[in-house]
Amino acid sequence: MKLSIVTTLYQSAAYIDEFHRRISAQAQALAGDDYEIVMVNDGSPDDSVERALALHRQDPHVVVVDLSRNFGHHKAMMTGLAHSQGQRVFLIDSDLEEEPEWLARFHDRMDESRAEVVYGVQSNRRGGFVERFTGHGFYALFRLLTGVNQPDNIVTARLMARRYVDALVAHREREINIGGLWVLTGFRQVSEVVVKQASSPTTYTFARKLSHLINAITSFSSLPLVLAFYLGAAISGTAGLFIAYLLFRYFFVAAPPDGYTSILASIWLFSGLIILVLGIQGIYIAKIFSEVKQRPYTIVRDVHRIPRDDVPQP
Repeated sequence: MKLSIVTTLYQSAAYIDEFHRRISAQAQALAGDDYEIVMVNDGSPDDSVERALALHRQDPHVVVVDLSRNFGHHKAMMTGLAHSQGQRVFLIDSDLEEEPEWLARFHDRMDESRAEVVYGVQSNRRGGFVERFTGHGFYALFRLLTGVNQPDNIVTARLMARRYVDALVAHREREINIGGLWVLTGFRQVSEVVVKQASSPTTYTFARKLSHLINAITSFSSLPLVLAFYLGAAISGTAGLFIAYLLFRYFFVAAPPDGYTSILASIWLFSGLIILVLGIQGIYIAKIFSEVKQRPYTIVRDVHRIPRDDVPQP
């Protein structure tokens, strides 16, 4: 099979029909009849899966992967990629903020550059000052703490060669940060500047974004543990110097003044630091706990695929 289009569905009912029409036109122009559209239902609370199944009954190119519940955007994307069969795989969100017509641009860029991956980046991040500032901070902090050179303002849309996709889905960690894995997988990757539309409200709250940042950093780096060690060493060193200073004043200058203010401040400071360091260690221990259980990161209820004689079935 020449081409696979992979997308996820979560509160996507309003966009599925138009997405299918537009992406089908692009796929037919590039691959003729030799393509598939893999739609992964990530436990969507609306009727997204019913609409996708209706398209599946009308169009044999549509493959519906129905997950047993909501597992999260990144895990749903990885599941869809694992079920794709094309020699080239176009990953894109279904909410039409990323235009299906980008497929042709990405395809031409891949042919010109001979790269295994063409990925989209926004020239200017969408949203207000706070959204742009926090977005820039996320990427800068992620690169600083992990050493993974993830570009700013990267979007979901990307065209990938089969060997890259096979290498990407070979990663088996349970706590997935797909942006880091995209970079970590390697191969030759080139960017394509795109303009993202604003067609739907974001489902990423501040709490989800903060959780995503913590998961991204702890999935790719042990540096927070190293920093906790150096923080403890620095505090111990300064505490030792302060004790030496107090002893010097007591024996050679005058007795230090009595009072509880400094004691309370010290207890407050060191208690907070102890809890902080324990919290960092707890996050890593929780990740170890999650990994050693070897649970699948998604559970597939059904795969709705019409077998085609010219496509080897897995």
